[in-house]
Amino acid sequence: MNLEALLSARLAPAFAQVAQAAVDPAVRRSQHADFQSGAALPLARRLDRSPRDLAADVIARADLTGIATAEVSGPGFVNLTVADELVTSAVNDVAADARLGVARTAQPQTVVVDYSASNIAKELTVGHLRSTVIGDALARTLEWLGHDVVRANHVGDWGTAFGMLIEHLVDVGATGVSQAADLTAFYQAARAEFDASEEFRTRARLRVVRLQAGDEETLRLWRTLVTESQKYLLEAYERLGVTLTEADFAGESSYQGMLASVVEELDAKGLLTESDGALCAFPAGFTGRDGAPLPLIVRKSDGGFGYAATDLAALRHRVRDLGATRLLYVVGAPQRTHFRMVYAVAAEAGWLPDGVTAEHVAFGSILGSDGKMFRSRTGDSVKLSEVLDEAVARAAELAPSPEIAAAVGVGAIKYADLAGDRMSDYVFDWDRMLALTGNTGPYLQYAYARIRSILDRAGEFRPSVRFTHPAERALALELLAFEPAVESVAATLEPHRLAGHLYGLASLYSTFYEQCPVLKAPDGVRESRLSLCLLTGRTLRRGLDLLGIATPAEL
Repeated sequence: MNLEALLSARLAPAFAQVAQAAVDPAVRRSQHADFQSGAALPLARRLDRSPRDLAADVIARADLTGIATAEVSGPGFVNLTVADELVTSAVNDVAADARLGVARTAQPQTVVVDYSASNIAKELTVGHLRSTVIGDALARTLEWLGHDVVRANHVGDWGTAFGMLIEHLVDVGATGVSQAADLTAFYQAARAEFDASEEFRTRARLRVVRLQAGDEETLRLWRTLVTESQKYLLEAYERLGVTLTEADFAGESSYQGMLASVVEELDAKGLLTESDGALCAFPAGFTGRDGAPLPLIVRKSDGGFGYAATDLAALRHRVRDLGATRLLYVVGAPQRTHFRMVYAVAAEAGWLPDGVTAEHVAFGSILGSDGKMFRSRTGDSVKLSEVLDEAVARAAELAPSPEIAAAVGVGAIKYADLAGDRMSDYVFDWDRMLALTGNTGPYLQYAYARIRSILDRAGEFRPSVRFTHPAERALALELLAFEPAVESVAATLEPHRLAGHLYGLASLYSTFYEQCPVLKAPDGVRESRLSLCLLTGRTLRRGLDLLGIATPAEL
């Protein structure tokens, strides 16, 4: 039961009667009551009335029988206290539901979630973390709600760099495949040879021509590089606890055969203009710093295709061929203008018809303690594998086994990324991430492990909740907030809303644990408190799973 929605539905007609117009009751959780509505304050200014008098008028008109009691508070807030009987009934209903009160959507969509987007022949760095972790949390949540989720890992597996890499693979001969498995060393060796030798640069450029022309031997060598890179990426995703699989690779190469038709269709619709030999789209409303129209280059002056063409081809394919009605692109905030332009051109081309949306799920940066981009001491990008290694090593001080250390260390990294507003930058701080107190992954994992320990010692019991202490009721109210938290992630694409709920739940459980003895409680009370423990544990486990974080049974 969504209590916030229920209370809003009961207050809305009363506000409408007072205002003679529809009014959002703006019901929210409150520290001063169970819930609070602040809608009377702005409405009173509009109607030139006293906010407190208007709030009292709304309360008098609202049908809250059996739902809640209401009173005017402060300058004109409506404080709402939910009836104990309703809270008890609702929390028992949730406890009896395998899905914790969260129904599968009645209107499932086909949702493409484009995330991670690593580069072939390069190792993952900490710069790939945010897209991978945020995208996976959204994919998990939308899928659990009943949507048909298509994961798309738009890897960089095509382009001029592959001429250099293929030629280096040829030069190292039979040992090339094993060398290619060490992606960073292989790429650096190829780059060094490219920078040092004009002859090698010429061969690399000619190899690109052969690759784009479909030369079979060149394609065989290219597939060798791609295969080795995919093996590495899949191992990294498994270690990170990410649900991307081999079937989800949708690299730039997969759209090469579509690019010419994208240009033809856009040109036929009058959407392309030649500019300095390139074919560009100029969607309305986009200008550069000089005020001139900003171009989206679809085909370059040399006849090649850039990112815009590939992104347009992918979008058209996802809507036309996959039947997607919601497209999510989990990419850093600096790409905002690029995606807005791509969506604008796609809309003008008719590739985003009514009922189909494309959304840029932007995010901020990971910073070092100096407030600058998080890098190694030498100024290089930090390898993700090195970050995970250190996380697990540090977590080993908290965990009783290597497996649990891995769950805690990786979980700490992921939760720190998901716990804040994704649009905000955050500072990478080992001590904060791995703390057993505060809004951290280990704190939530510890709360779950403590619950498992209690339940393991409790033996069998019949689940049923009733309240004998205020801490029990407070915990129950927070348990009922799980459904709106999950739904809000699907609507806003902001995983921190679920993370915040889980932290609030774990905090209230800690208060409950301190104030309400469980195993030594008298009969009847003991079963009720065990029921609250069980439901809290189930909620933490499910919520953390939606965020992609493991829940060890001991810690």
